[in-house]
Amino acid sequence: MAMTEALRGILIPFLGTVLGSACVFFMRKNLNDSVRRMLTGFAGGVMAAASIWSLLLPSLEQSKSMGKLSFVPAAVGFIIGILFLLLLDKIIPHLHLSSSESEGPKRTLSRTLMLVLTVTLHNIPEGMVTGFVYAGFLYGDTDITSASALALSLGIAIQNFPEGAIISLPLKAEGVSKPKSFFYGVLSGVAEPVGALLTMFAASLFVPLMPYLLSFAAGAMVYVVVEEMIPEMSAGKHSNIGTIAFAAGFVVMMILDVALG
Repeated sequence: MAMTEALRGILIPFLGTVLGSACVFFMRKNLNDSVRRMLTGFAGGVMAAASIWSLLLPSLEQSKSMGKLSFVPAAVGFIIGILFLLLLDKIIPHLHLSSSESEGPKRTLSRTLMLVLTVTLHNIPEGMVTGFVYAGFLYGDTDITSASALALSLGIAIQNFPEGAIISLPLKAEGVSKPKSFFYGVLSGVAEPVGALLTMFAASLFVPLMPYLLSFAAGAMVYVVVEEMIPEMSAGKHSNIGTIAFAAGFVVMMILDVALG
């Protein structure tokens, strides 16, 4: 029963990407800059709140037996998570939506594939986060409940919805067919449930390291927010819409985690 619950929870974020990608069939125009900033800001707020309430706080709680050194697993895991994403950023070629110049190794890849790789890069830590949390629920001696794990899944699904749309709609605007645009949007999210499953089963072998694993996932998420989302929500003409949406996303995720946890 618990395993079925975990598998369902792992698929919920992917459903958010699928629904967002499906916007290509219902929306005629591409997202304008204000809407894109708003959606990116909201997604960033959700991820920032999830890294605190769903990951860092449980990591600290599980380390209370270490007394004054209870911060060590959270601090060490967080830093390693940042460095891991920094490494991925260097070895995976990708292109930000607001930029015309790719990052990472120079490859002769199409703009479409580069955009898909960008969102895939976002989804790797999100999949790991979901996997670690459900591993804590299934195997760890933790305070992670079914409800709090579900809150995280719902929060990531909410922020995956705009990510799917941000991939599929610009592709359609560039002349890619609707079915192909939808396919590429969905493809960008496949890494998430796959990564979550692999992470969940791998984490089951390292239950004593759970505080480090949770904070590792938090570091990875914070890296994505600071490196990718905040610059994108602030790009172009000055506007406060991204900041307001970030705050809204942060509050929504906090409410979900506290109310359901």
